[in-house]
Amino acid sequence: MGAGAASAAGDYEFALAVFHEILAENPTITIAYLGIGDIYVNQKEYRKAEPAYRRAARLEPESFRAQYGHGLALQMLHRFVDAVRAFRRAIAIDPDSDQANLGIATTFLQLNDPAQALSYAEHAVQLDPASGAAHANLGAVYESVGRNTEAIDEYLEAIELMGNHPRLMMNLISIQAEERRYQEAVNTAETLVKIEPSVQAFERMGWCYFKLREYGRSIASYRRAVKIEPDHWPALNGIGVNALNVWLLSDKTDTKAKIEARDAFRRSLQTKPDQPKLVALFLRYDL
Repeated sequence: MGAGAASAAGDYEFALAVFHEILAENPTITIAYLGIGDIYVNQKEYRKAEPAYRRAARLEPESFRAQYGHGLALQMLHRFVDAVRAFRRAIAIDPDSDQANLGIATTFLQLNDPAQALSYAEHAVQLDPASGAAHANLGAVYESVGRNTEAIDEYLEAIELMGNHPRLMMNLISIQAEERRYQEAVNTAETLVKIEPSVQAFERMGWCYFKLREYGRSIASYRRAVKIEPDHWPALNGIGVNALNVWLLSDKTDTKAKIEARDAFRRSLQTKPDQPKLVALFLRYDL
């Protein structure tokens, strides 16, 4: 069995040994460096993959596989500026590579430069409309540049293609809430908590229910968030605001609600003391 076949079969130890034997005889065989890089990427050992791809890219500057592999390894090592350079070299060789366009778009996003990412992210979707990752990335880029309606559409398309991915759904909830599409955000959150009942999902659900004036469901969501993470101050504030609302609507006769509001606010301030608006609220109602 040759090194390539062994690598494809998952026998990485044998494949690496063969590749190194080849290089011992002739250290200019690009395919051997590429094979080593591919194996280490599959094993998520990016520090070992990077020098192999770098050597291949220097030996054959016109090799798309070498330039793209080098860019991917650099990105995974958080060497984003170098990764952009490598991805650009890959795109110069193959402008219509969906992988390279997606790679450089995600890297620019990691560099907090969505404006630079935009054209590459859009091109990646055009090149591979069936890629959920490309739609998710384009959604993140649109969100970062303030094109929220388009971001929602891209996130929904990504979910359609990839399924209910928790992180993607959390992004969708946040932007739906930002756009005041509270019922849609609640619907997304209700689905998410069945898959992954996280404190963040319950907290956002509570906030959206509050905006919909469904206060009972709001406080119930916040309570579930606090059950998961007792010191989660945003959820504690949500409990406090809801309970305070109940107390005020009772003409200040519902002492149980007042106590719940007081206790929630106090716990929130213990976790995060720097909340001047909450302190003012606490003092205003003599909690």
